[in-house]
Amino acid sequence: MKNLGDVFKQAQELQAKLDEFQTQMAALEVEGQAGGGMVRVIMNGKGALLDVTIDPSLLAPGEKDVLEDLLKAAHSDAKAKSEAAAQEEAQKMTGGMGLPPGFTLPV
Repeated sequence: MKNLGDVFKQAQELQAKLDEFQTQMAALEVEGQAGGGMVRVIMNGKGALLDVTIDPSLLAPGEKDVLEDLLKAAHSDAKAKSEAAAQEEAQKMTGGMGLPPGFTLPV
């Protein structure tokens, strides 16, 4: 069994890494796009939508349904990129810590 002091030290190190991870995720910006770039969204690593850019041609009458679909697709693209970046960063931070398989850091 590990020394209790070592366990507390490892817990403190994990907490510090978790704090750093959450700060990095809040600062991370990813872009998702749809329609060949006609709709773009920027999200941070915590999933907050920061910006939306829409090609003016999509604002024409009759394009409402297309625009709505493209917005959803761009958001999904950005979310997937954000989650992948978070997973990659978490792997870097927890590498060598001996954490159980499947353990992930909360974003």
